[in-house]
Parts: sequence; structure tokens; C-alpha cells
Amino acid sequence: MAEQGPVDIKRTSTFESPTSPDVQRNGAVQEDSSNTPDGSNGSSKYFGKAGKLRPFRLLKKDMVSLRGRYMSDWQVFNQQVIASAVYIFFTNILPGITFASDLYTLTGKSWGTIEVVFSTGLCGLIFSLFSGQPLTILGVTGPFSVLAENIYELCETHFHVEFLPVMAWSLIHTGWMHYLLAIFNAHDWTMQYVTHFSADIFSLLNSVIYFHKAAMELKRTHARVSLAAFLYAVIGAVGTCLLAIFLSTANSWKPMFHRYVRLGLTEYAAAISIVFWIGIPYIGELASLDHVRLEVQTTFRPTNPDRMTFFVRFWELPVEWIFLSIIPGAIVTVLFYFDHEISSIICTVKRYGTQKPGGYAWDIVLLGTTTIICGILGIPPANGLLPQAPLHSESLMHYVLESPPTEVGEQPDSPRPVARTYEQRYSHFIQAALILVFVSPPLQKLLGLTQTSVLAGLFMLMGYQSLSVNPIVDRVVHLLTPPSDLPELPDGVGWLGIHSYTVTQIILTGVVFGVTLTVAAPAFPLIIIALVPVRLSLMNRLWSRETLRLVDGWACREGKPEDLAIDRGAQLQGSGDEEKTA
Repeated sequence: MAEQGPVDIKRTSTFESPTSPDVQRNGAVQEDSSNTPDGSNGSSKYFGKAGKLRPFRLLKKDMVSLRGRYMSDWQVFNQQVIASAVYIFFTNILPGITFASDLYTLTGKSWGTIEVVFSTGLCGLIFSLFSGQPLTILGVTGPFSVLAENIYELCETHFHVEFLPVMAWSLIHTGWMHYLLAIFNAHDWTMQYVTHFSADIFSLLNSVIYFHKAAMELKRTHARVSLAAFLYAVIGAVGTCLLAIFLSTANSWKPMFHRYVRLGLTEYAAAISIVFWIGIPYIGELASLDHVRLEVQTTFRPTNPDRMTFFVRFWELPVEWIFLSIIPGAIVTVLFYFDHEISSIICTVKRYGTQKPGGYAWDIVLLGTTTIICGILGIPPANGLLPQAPLHSESLMHYVLESPPTEVGEQPDSPRPVARTYEQRYSHFIQAALILVFVSPPLQKLLGLTQTSVLAGLFMLMGYQSLSVNPIVDRVVHLLTPPSDLPELPDGVGWLGIHSYTVTQIILTGVVFGVTLTVAAPAFPLIIIALVPVRLSLMNRLWSRETLRLVDGWACREGKPEDLAIDRGAQLQGSGDEEKTA
């Protein structure tokens, strides 16, 4: 057996933030300077020119970044951008309609297909035009659906108050809370402490949720149709997923077909598979089976027959309920803030080669605004979606030849392929516009032709694609590899530590997923957030510093959590040497 070199599994910072330099200064240097005996730097640390709580600091920077990138975002338009828009359209609207069917049943017909499609299209259009990070895809999420269902039950069963006015005020409160988070630079003093440990668990959780949704969709089909129709539903679901995966490899089929044919098959793989498997049940004897299809609205009006317009008379809610609505508003704020921030972070990971600055604070302001609009219109609000947001970046990724940077006077190396993403607004705008067009009754009927088995297959596909880029999977492969075949590790690091770290992430993912199946499901983001202090305060006692430096790192900035400990140790040693010298 040939000798293997050291394994390259070191985690570098893969999540870029436009505020990273300031985060590093505020989070590291100023943190140390605040420990002065007289505490004179304490107030400047928070409210000084670069202070963490300096009002509007990040918003001003985001405005500068947005002005600098906005025109260039409309200068990139090609066939891959169109293919990305079509792909994201399918992966956004079909799961949204599934959530709509649950909301229709569990909110007493307050929300249905028309409301979910309207919200997804409207919020998507606003973000495609005005957001700081147009790669982030928006839609109605499963966790919010669960939260809304619980609020409806409390309103109707226990408190006997109208659901939509309470929800409208809850979302209005959510909006101004988002404004406060943006004004006081919440991204700097929250997300700067997030590491890959939590982000990878969150990404894995979303993959598991999509596979689970596929299974539940097939389970519901089994309860409603004959055995023959159910067996076809399983074939249709698996076929939708596998055909899309197969076609996505068309670029490697050379010399088969012309290269433009292979390129088209690759970029439109999901769309081709979905359309193909939607059409199959209408052919031959399959047409006689009792297929389950998506339930859609046939008129452009609210789902609830008691509502005539899309405006909620929220001003008629009793005053005490206006203030009580702050409680669910705060819960929605936590859910939306974390979901949207993580979605924006993951869709700009380093592997996608994104180069333009984002706008975390400005996007939170925009999210608060769209949430208020949705509350007033009586439709469910949209926020950042996983895995659709990173899948959007994945569909726009390409490779270009670039020469590595060199020092002055050095001979430049030969160009090599580098990953880049088409950072533009067209794909987001087109998919949102297409979704918004589907609020019209004729196109709603067209959506009604889709079998739920195709939707289950789409869930499988999104789960697979999200899973395929998760580093936990790579470490699971090492976990299943015989010790004799494992590559060599750097000094001070053992495979036992890496394996136990990986198993811990998997177990925690299972725990959080279990919570999503209970009545405590709306609180699952709080568990993910709780993993942040656990990682920083507890895990360094269970794993060696060398192991953690190899497998983990800051999510939104360069460096590792263990770097601070090393720096502080060096400072303490330096101060001790000075005392001895004195």
C-alpha cells in the first residue's frame, strides 16, 4: 500500500461577510482593550465610531456596498442565469404549495395556496430589486408554518380572538424588532460568534427535514389512494429525483451529444425531470389511476370565504391584544433573524467564489418591511430559505481561469480553474416574477396538474443536493473507512477526536430534528443558537485545540475560536515577562 500524505480536511473560513474586518477588530482587539484597569475604553467599545452598538454603523456600510454593486448586478445575463431562475422557480413554488395545504387545514382556511404564492412572489420581487444580497432566496418556511398553526389554535380555541388581526400585529411587532436589530448592528454581536459547528448542523438538519417531508408526502398519498396508485407514486418520486441527478451529470457524457445539448441537460435537469414525471401519469393506463394532485385556488381572492380583500382590519383588535402580540412577534423575530442570516451566510460560502459584498443589516431592515406588509395583507411572511438559497448559488457556479496572487517581483504562476458565481439579480427577479404570475386562476389550474409524488421527488432532490456539499458527509466517509486506509493527520490530531466530533454533530442534528416533530417545533432555532455558547465554552474542554482548529472555524470571519485563546496566552506570557524584567 502506497504511503499517503497528510489529509487536507482543515476548515478555513468559508463564510465571507462584508463586515469581517470590523468584526475582527471589534471582536478581538477591542475585546482585549476593554480589559484595562480603569475601564476607560468600555463605552467606546460599544458606542464609539467602530463600536458594536454604534447606531446605523452597519447600515451605512451596507448602503455604500449596495451603491457600489447595484449597477453591476444588472450587467450579467446569460443562459445559465435563465436556467438557474427556472430551477429555483420549481424548487420554491412547489414546496410552498405543500406548506399551503397544511396551513389551509390547520389555520381554519385563513391561509391557502393563493396566500403562499402571493407572499413568495411579492417578497421575492422586493428582495431581488432592493436587497444587499440577491443570492438569498425567500419563501414561506416550514418552521413558521408550525408556529402559525399553534398561534391559530391558541386564538381560536383558548382565547376566542380573531387569528388574522393577532397575526398582523405580531408581524408588525416583528418588523420594528428587525429594525432595532439592524440599527444596533446585531450581525456583529450575534453571528460573529457562530462557527461551522452550528452552521453545518443547521444545514444537515434541513437536508433531513426535506427527506422526511418526502416520506410524509408519500405516507399521505398511501392513505388516500389505491395500492397501484401508491406504488406508482413511489416510482414517480424516486424517478423525479434520480432523473434530475442523472441529467445533472450530462456535462461528463462527452463525446455523446453536442456540448450545448449537454450543457442544456445539465442546467435544466430538475425542470426536465419535473415536467417529464408530471406528464407520465396522463399517458396510457396510468391515467386511470387515482393520483393525488396539488390543491390550488381557482380565483384571485383570499382563501377564506369570509374575506373579500387582502387587507386585514388590524386596527379593530382590542388594545390589550395589540400588546400581547409582542410575545409571538418576538418569537417570529428570533426565527426569522437566524433563518435569514444563516441562509445569507451559507449561500455565499467560499466554495462558491462570491466576491461582492453583501448587506446583512440592510437585508434585515428589508425583511422587517416585507414582514409588516405581509401582516397587513393577511398573507404568511417569507424569509430566507434553506436549501433553496445555497442551491441558487450552486446553480450559478462556474469556473474561470485565474492566476494565483503573487508577491511583487515574483513570477506569476500559470492560470488555474477557480470557482465563481454569477452574482446578479436577474435569476432572483425572474423566479419571483414567475411565482407571482401564478396567482392568476388559469396558471393556478396549471399547477393543479402536478402530482404530489413529483413534489416528494423534488424534496428528495433538494435534500440530496444540500447533503452533497455538507462537510459532515465527508467526515462520515472517513468514519466508515478502515483505520489502515485513513490518511495521515497533522501532529497532535487523532482520528478518534475527529470521529467523536462528527458523531456529536450527527446526534445533535437528530435531537433538533426530534424537536421539530413535537409541539416545541417553533423553538428549534433557539436550540441551534444555544449550540453557539456550547461550542465556545464547553467543547474546548472535550476536544484538543489542534482537533478543533482542524475541523472548525468562524463562520463569518477569518480565523478560529482557538486563535483568541492563543493570543491571550501570548499576552499573559508577555505581561509576565515584563513583570520579571521590572
